[in-house]
Amino acid sequence: MNHYKAHIAVINDDPVFLGLMNELLESEEGYRVSTCRHGDEAYQFVKDAHPDLVILDILFGSLDAGMRMLELLTLDPQTRPIPVIVCSAADHILNDREDWLRQFDVEVLPKPFDLDVLLQTIEMALNRQRAPQN
Repeated sequence: MNHYKAHIAVINDDPVFLGLMNELLESEEGYRVSTCRHGDEAYQFVKDAHPDLVILDILFGSLDAGMRMLELLTLDPQTRPIPVIVCSAADHILNDREDWLRQFDVEVLPKPFDLDVLLQTIEMALNRQRAPQN
């Protein structure tokens, strides 16, 4: 039901996960997908790509790197409007930071997740981003 093909950036160090997301989101759902495997390049990647949505795994070798990336995205005025969905198996970490994630409107999708739930979460995040601001 997209009026235009949204651009989704998927940031994850697992090439199998990236391949699955690319297949599902681009080939089957018609989104434009860009992927990044390197956490140290991810922030600049998002700034350069200007996606409509970011799907981010916060475990890039170390939790600090992923959380730093998330903080940069949410605090930078240029990337702040881009909705972020954190897709991670690190439930305990996400629970510890639940208030912070809510404060910055970061969606959380724990792994493993149902593909229909992923698609619904993407659509909700894109619709919220497109909604006129008061």
